[in-house]
Amino acid sequence: MTLIKSISGIRGTIGGNTGDNLTPVDAVKFASAYGTFLKNNSSKDKLTVVIGRDARISGPMIHNLVVNTLVGLGINVIDLGLSTTPTVEVAVPLEKADGGIILTASHNPKQWNALKLLNEKGEFLSGADGAKILEIADSEAFDFADVDNLGEVTPNDAYMDIHIDEVLELPLVNAELVAEKKYKVVVDGVNSSGGIIIPKLLEQMGVEVVRLYCEPNGHFPHNPEPLKEHLGDICKLVVEEKADFGVVVDPDVDRLAFISNDGEMFGEEYTLVAVADYVLSKTPGNTVSNMSSSRALSDITQKHGGSYEASAVGEVNVVELMKKNNAIIGGEGNGGIIYPELHYGRDSLVGVALFLTYLAENNITDVAALRASYPQYYMSKNKIELTPQIDVDAILEAMAAKYANEDITTIDGVKIDFAEEWAHLRKSNTEPIIRIYTEAQTQQKADDLAVRIIEEIKAIAGI
Repeated sequence: MTLIKSISGIRGTIGGNTGDNLTPVDAVKFASAYGTFLKNNSSKDKLTVVIGRDARISGPMIHNLVVNTLVGLGINVIDLGLSTTPTVEVAVPLEKADGGIILTASHNPKQWNALKLLNEKGEFLSGADGAKILEIADSEAFDFADVDNLGEVTPNDAYMDIHIDEVLELPLVNAELVAEKKYKVVVDGVNSSGGIIIPKLLEQMGVEVVRLYCEPNGHFPHNPEPLKEHLGDICKLVVEEKADFGVVVDPDVDRLAFISNDGEMFGEEYTLVAVADYVLSKTPGNTVSNMSSSRALSDITQKHGGSYEASAVGEVNVVELMKKNNAIIGGEGNGGIIYPELHYGRDSLVGVALFLTYLAENNITDVAALRASYPQYYMSKNKIELTPQIDVDAILEAMAAKYANEDITTIDGVKIDFAEEWAHLRKSNTEPIIRIYTEAQTQQKADDLAVRIIEEIKAIAGI
């Protein structure tokens, strides 16, 4: 079992030994560190933190521990209860709160949970701030409030509806036009909070919804990472229902994937591409995605006269570069859409609403044909399990040296850009693995490049 402490929060498996897993003691310790960090950096007499959780089984337990730890520190809590990551991100600035915590392990299986930490803008903490919280946790330098200064909890279960309202009020979202088209959409909510909020959004846009795994009981019916190999049921149901397309989200609703009307994957990478195509056609400008994302976004951005730049992997890195470049839209190729018009966070609701408006404005009834109209790239995503004996940094240095004559970028692992394909090798920040992403103009070429890179890594590592 595993406990991963990183600048973005703490993530681990439930149960087991303290310090090795996400036990109640660890949840209290890191909630204490976060609350202490906020207090150390504020002159306010009373701080407020927004908290929400996804529907995973351990959610209520971790939720109660974290809420009451903050109360014990003298911090007021606005408790959203069952929620989504982007909903909490929207709520923090609307409530003028000092921070936020989302209790979710995102796409990880049900054994996992996590504390994802936000600043007063509703954005993920910077690396420097995250490092300070880890230091506070290690030193256990906590100062809890006396009985007369405990925090108070204010429940507020309205924020999923508020979030939907905020999305529908965006200038580029046209719910009335979408309703005229009478679309039919299948939704796979992986039995988490997406099963509530995505159908509700669609119905408010006049869309007929077919629900699949939308009961928020935390019993994920398949691996919750929205990849092709996990989505056979919705692919089949889209065809059976003669639906216009399907929508898949992860448990905390910050990753979005579409299923085309023919039952094939639209492609996580192309979620951002399609939405950016629409947004840039209305508001030309720059875009940003991370280094492991498809070249297709760069192609679409250039088509609309904008400039594209790639950041290091990680939402906080994408957001930082988006702000620097004044990007109109950006995100990550895993289906994470960041639309600053609403907030600087990956948001599946924004993606769904913009995509539907795009279809409606252009009278698109064949989503598969839309996918075929974009530059064709194919990606292979692989990983190698790490062991303590492997010096990953040495492996990456050796691979960079091996391909020194190619276009090499080392701001985040090693990315090797060839003329018509690329490979990106990096250590994961949340799991004990090394990821190998490759992209080429055919699936066979992407797979072949991945096999070659993996074999070269194994040879260097001696495994």
